[in-house]
Amino acid sequence: MTNQTPSLWQRILLGLALAALSAGLLILAFPPFNLWFLAWISFVPYLVAQYRVMPPKWSSVASAAFNGLWLWGYLGPVFGGTGNFMAYLPLMVAGISLLTDSGSRRFHARTDFRWFVLQGVVGWVGIELIRIFIPIAGTWGFVAYTLHSQPWLIQPASLFGIFGVSALILLVNYALGLGALRWWDRRWPLADATPPPTPHIVRRWLTIAGVTLAVWIGVSLALLLPPDGPSVRVAAIQPAASPIISANQDKATLVAQLHARMVEQTRAAAAQGAQVIVWPEGGLQYDPQAQDPLGLTALAQETGAYLVIGYVVDVTKDVFRNEATVISPEGMFLGVFGKDHPVVFGGETSPTRGTYPVYETPFGVLGTIICYDLDFTDTARKLARQGAQLIAVPSNDWPGIAHKHYTHVVFRALENGAAMVKADGGYDSAIVDPRGRVQALAVHPEGGEATVLADVPLGRGPSLAARLGDWFGWLCLAGMVFFMVGERWLIKRAEG
Repeated sequence: MTNQTPSLWQRILLGLALAALSAGLLILAFPPFNLWFLAWISFVPYLVAQYRVMPPKWSSVASAAFNGLWLWGYLGPVFGGTGNFMAYLPLMVAGISLLTDSGSRRFHARTDFRWFVLQGVVGWVGIELIRIFIPIAGTWGFVAYTLHSQPWLIQPASLFGIFGVSALILLVNYALGLGALRWWDRRWPLADATPPPTPHIVRRWLTIAGVTLAVWIGVSLALLLPPDGPSVRVAAIQPAASPIISANQDKATLVAQLHARMVEQTRAAAAQGAQVIVWPEGGLQYDPQAQDPLGLTALAQETGAYLVIGYVVDVTKDVFRNEATVISPEGMFLGVFGKDHPVVFGGETSPTRGTYPVYETPFGVLGTIICYDLDFTDTARKLARQGAQLIAVPSNDWPGIAHKHYTHVVFRALENGAAMVKADGGYDSAIVDPRGRVQALAVHPEGGEATVLADVPLGRGPSLAARLGDWFGWLCLAGMVFFMVGERWLIKRAEG
């Protein structure tokens, strides 16, 4: 920019470019790119666009562009080409941002940016909390997932939950954004720019962010250091193609081949010492407790392993039971778990949901959840509160989420202090220890067979986050509500 005042359209175009830059940085921080360090600065260009570059009346356009573009980049590969209404979610979010952020610039100008960082943090995290109560949303796209590959950074999730990790990322971004606003004003002041943040406020928030980050890292490293507890060898059986999808496509011969191969994989895993072996969601299209053509009870006795079997059973034309059962080494069925969070946007139901059994075994307490349950914070927590130390996760993903879904296992394990074994129907299987460290992983976006095997330490009881639930998210939501209802009071207090 030059000393000449830029035109309206120049400012709008530059603001949109900065918002798009932020969206691109955030997309690159997520899988499959995994440039996680970009998450710490990804919001800064968009904040400059919204609070400085854009003309005041157009300021929320930057927010709309940022939120719409990064969600489009994140969700596009997930729902692109499916025709599902979820593909239009980024556009809906952009519209909501355009309306709800229209007064943010004016508020911070009138309060001297005193609340800029705090409101940004609690607003974003508060919305994340709201999303876990929306069946089509869950925790998908939570900014914390960008750090799934950095166990040294995310251990305090066992105290604060995933919301604490998101809050830390937002704190750093908004503190840097505040500094960027002052830097911008000193070099390219605009005629209609609001008064810049004072040096005192900028220094204060940069100091708070820096100290918080340093303390956070120290706590994280301390939580990572203690020795692990006893271990158990586990296996996830991933077939070359999804049995349930193949069955729905009337490929009976392929389903039979997949079943025969999964039995072979199970024997091979047991021969390598696996004591718990998990099959994928919908691995069977019948209830193995009612019929057992594969001889699974005999297989459990033969291998001496606990078998976790996912299956679906039609109840009516449009309703089916999506469940998981556990077969003991003695060939006994220990119980049934019904999928807690059906995929409603896919037309799924789960009439047997609502019970959360755990099973005492010689090596520890075992529990099960199913696929989409991973995307919410409550289901695994209900098992952890009952003492579950190892949670099996039969799943049935699709190519668009193969690089993303296993990252959710990392945080569910860490939040609850339990090891987890995700066995997928062809795309992404993972074994994760209670500290969120991936012990074994098989990701095949085009589909592929794998037997994922690892020794994993068991959890040592529910973490603080498991005991207290989403307490930090609720705290942030309370802060968001405070700013919504107290805006006039805060402005009056600042100007008085």
